[in-house]
Amino acid sequence: MSLPILSDSIHAYIVEVNRFPLLSSSEEHKLALRYYEKKDLEAAHKLVTSNLRFVVKTAYEYRQYGVSIKDLIQEGNIGLMTAVKKFDPHKGNRLITYAVWWIRSRMQEHILKTTGIVKRGTRALKKKLFYKSIEAGTGTHGTDETGIQGGDCDPAEVTTWDFSLDAPLDDQNATTYMDGLVDEGADQAELASNNQEEALVKSSVTNALAVLNKRELAVIRKRTMAEEPVSLHLLGIELGVSRERVRQIEGAAMKKLKAALGSSPAIAGALPAATTCDNRP
Repeated sequence: MSLPILSDSIHAYIVEVNRFPLLSSSEEHKLALRYYEKKDLEAAHKLVTSNLRFVVKTAYEYRQYGVSIKDLIQEGNIGLMTAVKKFDPHKGNRLITYAVWWIRSRMQEHILKTTGIVKRGTRALKKKLFYKSIEAGTGTHGTDETGIQGGDCDPAEVTTWDFSLDAPLDDQNATTYMDGLVDEGADQAELASNNQEEALVKSSVTNALAVLNKRELAVIRKRTMAEEPVSLHLLGIELGVSRERVRQIEGAAMKKLKAALGSSPAIAGALPAATTCDNRP
């Protein structure tokens, strides 16, 4: 039961991925029960392959960070398989609602560890990744093929990649790849197990952003939410106001956001601090 080969052409991989049928809620639930209760690898394979297109779509959402699409897809697929292994169908959620946390976590950790990004510092990048996760949504794109049908990736980035869910890791080790997914890092396990709390945080921040007016939202997106914030001076020119006025708008917007988020430490703590210190001309 091998997964599709990501080889010379990303286009060929996408075509192959799209050949796997999407599962209805009832079909998915039956397969999830088969794997959860009987460790049926055929069921696990169907659960994985039916969601591979979501991994590709998610990989494209992170392409601006300069990481190869192939690497992101690989990390995302590992996250997807980990989610399948840990998914509890008795809780009533669709698989992708749970798997999205593992998929994005694997991709984000890979981005943060990539040479060059760590050297610039991770705080700004984590802030941008946090807001990107909010804007992208959680679990609503499971059947959406938009963004993966096109051919706007560089085939030169892609190298051959293939593995089997039930193949031994090596000639001297009978442990399979699926077996090896059980001991993922504690941070990722905690992230996935607390997905309801994470969903609450992201939903709350999304709702909080909705209280901002058009100008405030523009300032927050280009200052607080940006990996490299636009200077007060340049943003003032763009908006037709003074540098100090941009600072005031940003401060007012942050107060609105904090008020909208309420007093919950978990939710309020998710919001990065405003970029109020700006010495650039």
